[in-house]
Amino acid sequence: MVNSAMHSRWGRLSMAIAGACIYGIGINLFVVPAGLITGGMMGLCQLLRSILLGLLGIQGLTFDLTGIIYYALNVPLFIIAYRCLGHTFFRNTLICTTAYTVFLSIIPIPATPIVDDVLTGCLLGGVISGIGTGIALTSGCCGGGLDIVGLYMSKKGVKITVGQFGMVFNFVLFALCWVMYDIPTMIYSVINNIFHGVALDRAHRQSVTVQVLIFTKQDGQEIDRYIMDNLHRGITRWEGKGVYTGEDTHILCVCMNKYEIEDLQNALRKIDPKAFFIVQEGVHVSRNFERRLS
Repeated sequence: MVNSAMHSRWGRLSMAIAGACIYGIGINLFVVPAGLITGGMMGLCQLLRSILLGLLGIQGLTFDLTGIIYYALNVPLFIIAYRCLGHTFFRNTLICTTAYTVFLSIIPIPATPIVDDVLTGCLLGGVISGIGTGIALTSGCCGGGLDIVGLYMSKKGVKITVGQFGMVFNFVLFALCWVMYDIPTMIYSVINNIFHGVALDRAHRQSVTVQVLIFTKQDGQEIDRYIMDNLHRGITRWEGKGVYTGEDTHILCVCMNKYEIEDLQNALRKIDPKAFFIVQEGVHVSRNFERRLS
């Protein structure tokens, strides 16, 4: 059901909205009640919320202003996305960021933490919010913030990776957290951010690169055409021979992301049910390899 939803535009948008809801649950039910700060632009918005509420002397809000501040800061980034990153990317980003804002605003924040142990709250909040973000990214949507900035910098050829930019940003952010709060809050916020990143990578299947070796006794051209025409991936072919049978075997090698492997497996079952393949996850691929958001 999930796989079929990922192959339609509205299904993918629905999954992205569901991911935004899961993210909001993780943040509002576990991270905010514990007084912790997440990473990225959302963490900056949490700091701005604390400063704003402190200046206005407001206490006891049942909703979080972070989502509204986050949306406001993303407005100029929407313009960048529209002008430089494509209209489809802009549309998906606008929908997903709106969903983030809505769920962060309507999901009630408990007056006291659901779990008493702060470390447990870090783990639950980080894992749940990371899974939500991963689902949104797997659906081809972007929640705005540093993702837009990083993609824009990459397109402009700035000599810093998205990951490096995020690390520098978070270093400054958690240093401010240390100044505004205390060392334990800063440490637990960093731990929460680590759990979030790990869960995101596990849920975001496009971030996992796999190498596939396909062994088939057919001429392999139909498999070749499917991979090149539908997955748009390059293929390397070897000619082998079965040691026991002495029969000729065609060996195809292709690298792709983990999301695409499901389509390839389904196609192989139809094209050559007798073919077998080896999948190796987490391979390191550099140079001429396209990493895709969707």
